[in-house]
Amino acid sequence: MNISALDHLVLTVASIEATCAFYGDVMGMETKTFAGGRTTLHFGDQKINLHLAGHEFEPKADTALPGTADLCFITQTPIHEVVETLNAQSVSIIEGPVPRTGAIGPLNSVYFRDPDGNLIEVANRAGG
Repeated sequence: MNISALDHLVLTVASIEATCAFYGDVMGMETKTFAGGRTTLHFGDQKINLHLAGHEFEPKADTALPGTADLCFITQTPIHEVVETLNAQSVSIIEGPVPRTGAIGPLNSVYFRDPDGNLIEVANRAGG
C-alpha cells in the first residue's frame, strides 16, 4: 500500500448546526449536504463528514464520541490574521502562536477548541 493523501475524516458531533456554523464562520469551510441528508464540511480537496452523536452512520469508530478529535489544518492565511479572526469570533486561544513540527516541516500553530471540545490546530508552514 502507498497512501498519498487523506480524502476525508469523520467527526461525531453533538449538534450538526453548531458545528457547521463554527467551521463555516470561524474557519471558512463550506457546508454541503449529500446522499440521504448527510452533512459535510469542505475545504481544499478534503472534507469532514459529520455524524450526529447517537445517530452515527455504519460502519463507524468503536468509540464515536463528540470531543475526541485532535486535528491540525494548514492555512495560507498568515497566523497573525488567524489569531485576529479567532479573537473577532470570540474563540478562546488555548496556545499560540507557537512553533511545532508538521508532517513535512516546521509550523507556526495556534490551538483552540470547537463546540464539542475537539482540539483544533491551525498552522502556517514555517515562514508563512
